[in-house]
Amino acid sequence: MIYDSIENKHGLKHDPFKALMVPRPIGWISTISNEGIANIAPYSFFNAVAERPHYVVFGSAGMKDSLKNITANGEFVCSLANYDLRHEMNTTSAAVPHGVDEFPLAGLEAAASKFVKPPRVKASPAAFECKVWKTMDLPPAAPNQRSGYTMVIGMVVGIYIDDKYIKDGIIDTGAMRPIARLGYMDYGVINPENVFTINRPEVGPDGKVVNAHPEGKWDGQYR
Repeated sequence: MIYDSIENKHGLKHDPFKALMVPRPIGWISTISNEGIANIAPYSFFNAVAERPHYVVFGSAGMKDSLKNITANGEFVCSLANYDLRHEMNTTSAAVPHGVDEFPLAGLEAAASKFVKPPRVKASPAAFECKVWKTMDLPPAAPNQRSGYTMVIGMVVGIYIDDKYIKDGIIDTGAMRPIARLGYMDYGVINPENVFTINRPEVGPDGKVVNAHPEGKWDGQYR
């Protein structure tokens, strides 16, 4: 099938877009208000967009507390959501009243960040402390419509890593068991047995690709 995504006339039970754009890292975003009240919420539209320096981006549907706090003070933290924290992450997605601190609501312990004011999730394997570079309201499909989405781009100014996931100078991503958002109410999880390595191919003097299927242990080279 193929359909016009602007008109969104797909004929299915639900919009299939998020079930196709997968897997998506979960932006478990914590912020703090000017009154000192913490907020944490998961965002399914999230990813890294650059390095040197590192930048991340997430999309907010409407003026949620996360976006209000970011607009007020320009800082946020993204804690890695993993399988062990799946229920806590899901609890923080609840539409609670404005000004409610979701950390105790979800049974989460907050840990102080080093470079920004918002806290991170103490039990999370990793966290990214961010300063907002820019927020941008996304345009609608038609002039008489409104998208309702705001894009937030943050520069990562500090990274926390639980030392137990660092092995021989390399992050053991599989051991952290990070989860990802799929479509509908579905999620995925990275387990050690799901992780595989493919080294990038090399190009010979004749311009042809050699060693096109270099599976096995990473050789430590970025090409």
